[in-house]
Amino acid sequence: MKFKITSQLVAAAFVTMAALPTNAAETIKAVVIDGYPAKAMWVREFSGFFIPEVDKRLAVTGNYEMDWQESYGGSIVKPKGVLEGVKLGLGDIGIVTTIFHSSKLPSQALAAVTPFVAADARAVAKAVDEIAKEFPTMQKEFEKQNQVYLATGVVLDTYQMFSRDPISSTNDIKGGKVAGAGMNMRYLEGIEGAVGVRGGLTDFYSMLQTGLVDHAMLWPEAAKTFKIAEVAPYMLRADLGAVNSKTVTVNADYWKKLPDEVKAVLTEVAVEYRDHVAGIAMDAAAASRDAYEAAGGTVVEMDPADRSGWATGMPNIALEWAATLEKKGEPGTDMLNAYLDKLQAAGFTPLRNWAAE
Repeated sequence: MKFKITSQLVAAAFVTMAALPTNAAETIKAVVIDGYPAKAMWVREFSGFFIPEVDKRLAVTGNYEMDWQESYGGSIVKPKGVLEGVKLGLGDIGIVTTIFHSSKLPSQALAAVTPFVAADARAVAKAVDEIAKEFPTMQKEFEKQNQVYLATGVVLDTYQMFSRDPISSTNDIKGGKVAGAGMNMRYLEGIEGAVGVRGGLTDFYSMLQTGLVDHAMLWPEAAKTFKIAEVAPYMLRADLGAVNSKTVTVNADYWKKLPDEVKAVLTEVAVEYRDHVAGIAMDAAAASRDAYEAAGGTVVEMDPADRSGWATGMPNIALEWAATLEKKGEPGTDMLNAYLDKLQAAGFTPLRNWAAE
């Protein structure tokens, strides 16, 4: 009887041990920050695409699982504060709006200094991200900010000009105040009397509503999300071009502590997030214009000759950009040429040759 009871206990113990996981997954906390609200498309897709995709890939081995803590809409940082927030470790992973940081991240302005080239978010995102990985310049800039570069994102199909009053050409912009951000305010330098007023996307509605500005440069999806038709019911379709404005980065100190498997997954998914967001931007473009019109907006096609005149009337900000980088010992000219070559190979012909004097 004693032998029988002992055998039963041993068998029960083996069953219990077999039911337990042999290798429990290590939990890794990740604080994600962006100053923009959760309704902003790139934030929404970070929650809905990036995070689940990382979780899914880590689950294949079961070695690690992420404890995501998402903080958006100013709960930790404002839109302009993500770069500093990740630098200081207030967030482990951030979506940096690079157009706010032209002095600290000058090479990120590559697409912005080459307007009127490609109104395709997918092509621009891929080209800029490839440049960032073929040339060390962009990554070094983030290293100085205590961050590791993962991937560049393009969330807008192309900048357009939105106005409080009827608009049909650059003549209607002359002498006006235009809300913009970063390098796109330099697009106004070829338009007599036009003045750029710096602001964030979340500020544009009130800036237009109060008359602080007469116009604003943004893209249809953002106009739809932030109800711009209510305060700027006229859109001049200028197709200024798609511009990279978001970069996913990781705090460098946090990155050093991550297992190689997690690093690899984050790096892979960041590139897929890049293409996923750019694809959504393009898919949403036509629908967003329709929604803008349905909300009371009027869209006017810009005359090709006027558009060409706008491009050629601007200073060559691309060559200026390249020269500034060259003075710092960075290959600005090579980066510019490589970027334009990539877009031309993808089927896009610049309205102006930005690499020429």
